[in-house]
Amino acid sequence: MTHVGDSLDSLPAAPIDGHLRDRVAELTELLGSVRNGPSERATQAQHAKGKLTVRERIDLLLDPGSFTEIEELRRHRATGFGLEERRPHTDGVVTGWGRVHGRTVFVYAHDFRIFGGALGEAHATKIHKLIDLAEGAGAPVVGLCDGAGARIQEGVTALAGYGGIFTRIVRNSGVIPQISVILGPCAGGAAYAPALTDFVFMVRGTGQMFLTGPDVVQAVTGEVVTHEALGGADAHASLSGVAHGVYDDEETCLEDVRHLLSLLPSNNRELPPAEPCDDPADRGTEALLDLVPVDPGRSYDMRAVITELVDDGDFFEIQETWAANIVCALARLDGRTVGIVANQPASFAGVLDIRASEKASRFVQTCDAFNIPLVTLVDVPGFLPGVDQEHGGVIRHGAKLLYAYCNATVPRVQVILRKAYGGAYIVMDSRSIGTDVSLAWPGNEIAVMGAEGAANVVFRREIAAAEDPDAARARLVKEYRAELMHPYYAAERGLVDSVIDPAETRARVIAALAMLRAKHAALPSRKHGNPPQ
Repeated sequence: MTHVGDSLDSLPAAPIDGHLRDRVAELTELLGSVRNGPSERATQAQHAKGKLTVRERIDLLLDPGSFTEIEELRRHRATGFGLEERRPHTDGVVTGWGRVHGRTVFVYAHDFRIFGGALGEAHATKIHKLIDLAEGAGAPVVGLCDGAGARIQEGVTALAGYGGIFTRIVRNSGVIPQISVILGPCAGGAAYAPALTDFVFMVRGTGQMFLTGPDVVQAVTGEVVTHEALGGADAHASLSGVAHGVYDDEETCLEDVRHLLSLLPSNNRELPPAEPCDDPADRGTEALLDLVPVDPGRSYDMRAVITELVDDGDFFEIQETWAANIVCALARLDGRTVGIVANQPASFAGVLDIRASEKASRFVQTCDAFNIPLVTLVDVPGFLPGVDQEHGGVIRHGAKLLYAYCNATVPRVQVILRKAYGGAYIVMDSRSIGTDVSLAWPGNEIAVMGAEGAANVVFRREIAAAEDPDAARARLVKEYRAELMHPYYAAERGLVDSVIDPAETRARVIAALAMLRAKHAALPSRKHGNPPQ
């Protein structure tokens, strides 16, 4: 039988003389060494790659002097392959909490200088503890990723550590905001942790994500590709859609993470923080009368419309270069955060397609999860036709956006600027799927399809039999537009609440959101829905 005394006897005897101040001095020296990192050479190597050190990054993210570190003395217990001779403190990840704009935020940050930031058992356990603390405190988690994946020398225990991280991220999905910042390599299973979080930011030239690296790709497929082309920031921003924001340097990136956090609530039980606003709620938006052409075939930049509507013209766009035919952005109206979903006529005429549907549906779900009201600006000619779209599952992906809107319980305001045709009109938060307030400009055209297409279908025989088919078509198109597509047709049938002067748009949207501020909409009791995938 083992007694308590037996275990104590195995420890080295501690001197009973001296002073507690000596112990404090020893602790101070040890902590100073830990915070300086493994060596000056390792720090110089990190800087030579154009990367900041882990603590330099944390200092940029958090309010000055607010960081409280935990488990800075943690060391691994693994043996074999020389690990027992290398047991650095922190085990390659710094964890703790601080403040961003005065609110608590938890952070874990890989230290590439220690084991290349690779994850082992102790490393993973620190992250598990941090996420558990964040869940209990109801505060966001930011992961600063710069690690080489699983620590191979620790084998399956490292992989199990990832499993614990994934489980916790999923459990807290929609509960606390979770943000990943890719500042170095993020390969293999490590890439799934950021992919599960709400937002992913990347830095060009240093941040990279992929499941299999260029060497494996070449060995299996014969394709030759660089790390940057395969999984760099621009690839994930414009091709895969994994990255929500891309930056040229770490300083700008982390400043935008701070800005994003200022727009989000700390958890799903709170509303986003409101800020004092000097931009009058009833400010006229006369510039919109000149920004948006009446001709539905002419292009314009929807970002200019958003700039005119929101407080001080400031908005935070998400996934700017992926699926550019739809704009998703966070902004403030009268000091309160809103999510904006808007068709973009300047890109593919603002048509909905597979990518646009995916982008918008995820954004709608994120806003709904964190109590952010939705404002939908509609100018959509329909869904993109084509064999590739149909075979790629545009029905399934379009249904994702439809599902997200139908399932959203936050305040929802729709503004129809110009055209809104077919199923795309329904999907863009129409009155029939539950928007709370629908407004339209006097140039709106809401219909099954454009007048030309509709006339060709409805009056096909009459046009074919006419002595002058072109003249007959023009006359019938005019009749169809006058009868079924005039600006007040939907309003007469209660599908639009008001047809408004565009100059009143900001004031009317703010008034609608103020009315809806205490909205409560309960969903049926269920474990969870089964959205289209």
